[in-house]
Amino acid sequence: MKAVGKPHTLWVAFAKLYENHKDIANARVIFDKAVQVNYKTVDNLASLRCEWAEMELRHKNLKGALELMRLATAEPSVEVKRRVAADGNETVQMKLHKSLRMWTFYVDLEERLGKLESTRAVYERIMDLKIATPQLIINYALLLEKHKYFKDAFKVYEKGTKIFKYPHVKDIWVTYLSKFVKRYGKKELERARQLFEDAVQAEPADAKKPLYLQFANLEEDYGLAKRSMKIYDEATKAVPNHEKLSMYEIYIARAAEIFGIPKTREIYEQAIKSGLPDKDVKTMCLKYAEVEKSLGEIDRARGVYVFASQFSDPRSDVDFWNQWHEFEVQHGNEDTFREMLRIKRSVSASYSQTHFILPEYIMQKDQRLNIDEAKHKLKQAGVPEDEMAALERQLAPVAKDTTTKASNGKVGFVSAGVESQMDKEIKVTAIQEEIELLEESDSEDDEMVEIALKEVPSAVFGELANKRKEAEKDERGDVAAATKDGDSHLGALERIKRLKRGS
Repeated sequence: MKAVGKPHTLWVAFAKLYENHKDIANARVIFDKAVQVNYKTVDNLASLRCEWAEMELRHKNLKGALELMRLATAEPSVEVKRRVAADGNETVQMKLHKSLRMWTFYVDLEERLGKLESTRAVYERIMDLKIATPQLIINYALLLEKHKYFKDAFKVYEKGTKIFKYPHVKDIWVTYLSKFVKRYGKKELERARQLFEDAVQAEPADAKKPLYLQFANLEEDYGLAKRSMKIYDEATKAVPNHEKLSMYEIYIARAAEIFGIPKTREIYEQAIKSGLPDKDVKTMCLKYAEVEKSLGEIDRARGVYVFASQFSDPRSDVDFWNQWHEFEVQHGNEDTFREMLRIKRSVSASYSQTHFILPEYIMQKDQRLNIDEAKHKLKQAGVPEDEMAALERQLAPVAKDTTTKASNGKVGFVSAGVESQMDKEIKVTAIQEEIELLEESDSEDDEMVEIALKEVPSAVFGELANKRKEAEKDERGDVAAATKDGDSHLGALERIKRLKRGS
């Protein structure tokens, strides 16, 4: 009981030592002593029993091997169980009759060496002890089929479907249904339908597809075509999303073969509206458009292309747009081609507006994380908090500037005239400086440049010219008087201007 390895292998090696020297009697004595030892696990004792039986088989003692296995799998009597319960020390010998390893070895011996009835008794005993495996159930049913006990074999399958749950029951159901349909065909059609319905209900969504296909094939071969279409329809709703497209393809292919291509229209429309992933919807639309084109329904095919365009980004899904382009070249006109290009631009714009905001936001987040990470590393290195605060003040303006830029405009878009307050102030200051420079340049031009004046011919104005001359004489008189009185108060530039006017 304290051994680290497997002590029963010592007993096996000891017995084989006698066997190798052709002393089978002493080898049996060794095995007999070994099976009475209390081991850690039941499996150790079961291995010893199997080794003993194999030794008997090697020496052609077939009945002795069967008898050994019968004794090993026999359940202890009530008196023995009571005595052990009173002692309180349950040994592995008391549990040996429930060892699956013992029973599988025993049932193999019975199939090979025993009779059918004894073999059936062993299988039934395994099922009563509730230690059967799905493979043992299938083996038992195949044994009965081999001996033409078909009804008994199907009862074994029935027991197996009730004992096990998914995923262990999957192989039992597949074997059971295939064998039942092969055996009875149309004779037990209602019973077969019931079995398929039970199997479909028992299986989860991931495992239902092969059962539905098998059920639909049954109806196609022995039942009604309409029922098979109904089964395909149920299957498209029951299977998981990643299998719906393949299920619809099978459904459409079978419907086209049985009822003709026009029947597939409603299936295509159902598939498109059934909530398939966008990629699968686009694939289904392309197939639907090909069907409509083959039937000569050009407008219906174009409508399908228009619907499918919303799932196709022109930048990444070039094949779809090339296919629609070829369709319009072959069957369209100038107006429909322009409409296709308009839809393409619209879809491209809608997709470009959805690839947005994340980069700058992630950059801001990463910058904040970098500051925190730097503080954490400095703290681990023993840097004082004052120096860390100074470092954070140095790094913080960078993050602040990034945040300000992000808040002033929409992230990911080019600004269309939206300016920050700071930008406005800078621009106003620049404009004012420019105006001042212009005024200075104007004043300099007035000082440096003399403009030559040329009178307009009097014939152009007629009588107005005479009146103008009289008005100018009056003004000159007034200017001369004002010049004498106020020249001392005027600037040099103003006096020069007035002298020019007077002249």
